[in-house]
Amino acid sequence: MTRAPTPGPPAGRSLRAPVLWGVVFGGLQAASPLGFWWLAPATVYALSLTLIAAVYIGFAVADGRPAVIAVEAGIAAVFVVVAAAGVTGPAWLLVAGLTGHGFKDLWQHRRHYVANTPWWPPFCLVVDWVVAAILVVLIAAGVDFHHEKFWTRLGDLFGAPQLNVGVPWVLGAWRRW
Repeated sequence: MTRAPTPGPPAGRSLRAPVLWGVVFGGLQAASPLGFWWLAPATVYALSLTLIAAVYIGFAVADGRPAVIAVEAGIAAVFVVVAAAGVTGPAWLLVAGLTGHGFKDLWQHRRHYVANTPWWPPFCLVVDWVVAAILVVLIAAGVDFHHEKFWTRLGDLFGAPQLNVGVPWVLGAWRRW
């Protein structure tokens, strides 16, 4: 007797699209401090960590089960605390938060704890881990995530002196205004 083939995740659909889009959005998220140049990069990354953790609360509300809502809200609260500590603490806290959230996504993908989200956990896992990997590289390169020196060091790393001059000047002008 021949067994019927087992469908691959999720329900026979390929994970290629969520993973590829996760790489794209991970790169965009890693570059997000450039769009919020008046904030310290640690603040921008912390805000993004809280945002991505809170998305699951919305999915839990859509799921409708009170226990799922409570669990997801509790988990999001943990990521908010890690993100808040990462604003002034070592940037490694942000890496740990993003990596931890990626593992939470992996668990969510395997368990299907929140209903009707088959594509989201693999997408979010890749976003989290791409950003975490880029942060590790930047930390290893000596980038400071808490000060304007971030722009100077980033400009030095990528040979873009306009970052060394333009962004700090704009920041200074913004603060004087």
